[in-house]
Amino acid sequence: MRVRPTGPIVPPSNIQGNALMVVIAIMSFLACLTLGGVSMVRATAASWQSQISREITIQIKPEENFDMDAALIKARDLALSFVGTRDGKIMDDQATARLLEPWLGTGLDLAELPVPRLVIVTIDETSPPDFEAMRAQLARAIPQAFLDDHRTWVDRLVSMARTTVLIGTAILSLVFVAMVLTVVFATRGTLSGNRHIVEVLHFVGAEASFVAKEFQMHFLKISLKGSAAGGILAAAVFGAASFWQGRTLATPQTDQATALFGTFSIGWMGYLGIFATMLVIALLTTLTARITVMRTIDEIDLIRSDPARTDNLPD
Repeated sequence: MRVRPTGPIVPPSNIQGNALMVVIAIMSFLACLTLGGVSMVRATAASWQSQISREITIQIKPEENFDMDAALIKARDLALSFVGTRDGKIMDDQATARLLEPWLGTGLDLAELPVPRLVIVTIDETSPPDFEAMRAQLARAIPQAFLDDHRTWVDRLVSMARTTVLIGTAILSLVFVAMVLTVVFATRGTLSGNRHIVEVLHFVGAEASFVAKEFQMHFLKISLKGSAAGGILAAAVFGAASFWQGRTLATPQTDQATALFGTFSIGWMGYLGIFATMLVIALLTTLTARITVMRTIDEIDLIRSDPARTDNLPD
């Protein structure tokens, strides 16, 4: 006797499966893009926060008959007398003029402008000095001096990073919810088209777990292909953006983008997150398909146990 080869219960390729694969690829791309963007913004915010928290600024306003150079030296020495300070640097006229060039242009004469002069003091992040005591001594010694410890900017950066994480988490949640609903409807559509096969298998004694496993493997293959395509495309986008940024350094467009977003490189942790997102999407799709199949088979059992019921029967 010659045994005929068995075919799969669920057709390996159909219009519904291909459409679902495209939808999963799009959602995977959006999820990975969101995850990478959140990681990039968090890294940039952390870098800004670290740079700001390492320094404090002493501003001295100019006045008539006021010895600015002596006041700058006095302010620097007073700041360095506190425990927790490491270095102090007085910004000269050239450095101050470069800070104002984007707004006032080149060729500035600071002697004709009431521009405050700055002293940049580097502090120990692990053991910062007493800012209130430093501010009080500066006010007594140099009334024109103002100490800025950048706490306001640090608080804003922390709030921005937290808000970005919350927004990214909300977007990821919406993508996952939409994907689950899509898989539920796709599974029900596939079951509707193959309902007679499921009923025959169930009638001849096939267990619900066996039927669910067949559909589970079918949707696992679809979800793996779709999530891999979306994740690889998202990784390629970040790789291309990082390559473009590296090739166009020292240009106005790249400088502005770097100042706003930081580097477009998400690092190995970002790519690991993209890979993890791909696996989560595939597993979530498979689990959703299994639960949907099991519930559908339970509905078939309920209908067969009560012949008076006609709901959910095919027309």
